[in-house]
Amino acid sequence: MLGAVNWRHPVSSSERGLGMSTERNEARPESATRTVPDRAGQGLFAPTPAEQRTARIMGAWFLGTFIAIPAFFFYDPILNHADYVVGSGDDIRVAVGALLEILLAIAGIATAVVIFPIVKRVNESVALGYVASRTVESILILVGVVSLMSIVALRQDFADAASNSGALTDVAGGLLAVHDQTALLGPQFCAGLGNGILLGYLMWRSRLLPRPLVMIGLIGGPLALLAGIGVLLGVWGIRSGLPVALTAPEAIWEFSLSVWLLVKGFRPSPILTGPPVTPSKTS
Repeated sequence: MLGAVNWRHPVSSSERGLGMSTERNEARPESATRTVPDRAGQGLFAPTPAEQRTARIMGAWFLGTFIAIPAFFFYDPILNHADYVVGSGDDIRVAVGALLEILLAIAGIATAVVIFPIVKRVNESVALGYVASRTVESILILVGVVSLMSIVALRQDFADAASNSGALTDVAGGLLAVHDQTALLGPQFCAGLGNGILLGYLMWRSRLLPRPLVMIGLIGGPLALLAGIGVLLGVWGIRSGLPVALTAPEAIWEFSLSVWLLVKGFRPSPILTGPPVTPSKTS
C-alpha cells in the first residue's frame, strides 16, 4: 500500500513564483531585454546578415530619393512659362519629371517601412511617427504631381479654344500654386521633421550610425523646418539663397546616410540581435 502512494514534496509559494518568473524569462526574446547602453559602450551586438541586408536596402531606397533632383529640369517648360497651357508645350518632358517624382514618393515610404522593424526597438511611437511623416510627405508630393499633370491635360483638351485662353491661364496658375505649396509642406517640412529630427533621434539612441554623422541630421532637421517656416510666413522665397542654405545640412545628412548604409551598413548596437561585441571593436 505504501508503495502505491505518490509522495510529493510540497512546493512553497516562493518556489512557484520563482519557477513562473524563470519560465517568463525563458519565453521572452533575448532582444526584448536589451536596452540602450550607457556611454561606456556596454551591451553592443553585431548586426546579423539579415539586419545588414536591411541596412543596405534602406541605403538604396534613400539614394533613390535623389532621383527626383532632375525633375525640376524636366518641369522647366511648365513652371517657368505662364502660357504653357495655351501653347505647344513639351508634354513628354513634363511627364518624365512626373514619373521621377512618383518614384520619389515610393522611395520615401520604402525608407521608413524597411527600417521600422529595427528602430521600433528603440521607441515604437517615434518609429511610427517616422513612417507617418514619410507617408504624408509622399502623399503631398503626389498631389503636386497631379496638379502639374492636370495642366498638361488642360492644354491637350482646350488649347485650341482661343476664347478660353484667359480662363485656362488662370486655372493653370492656381494649379502651379498648389504644386509650390506641396513642395513646401512635403519635402521641406516633412523631411525636416521626419528624416532630420525623428530618424536622427532613432539613429542617435540606437547607435546604428556614427554619432557625428547623426548630428548633421539632428541639426539639419530643425534648420530645414526654420527655412520652411520663413517661406510660409513670407519672410523669404522658397528658392532664395537663405532657405537653400538652411536646407543644405539636411540634404547632406540624407546623402551621407544613404552612402554609409550602402558601403558599411549598421554599426554594432544594443538593439541588434547578432553576437555580442566588445567596446574596443566598435571604436
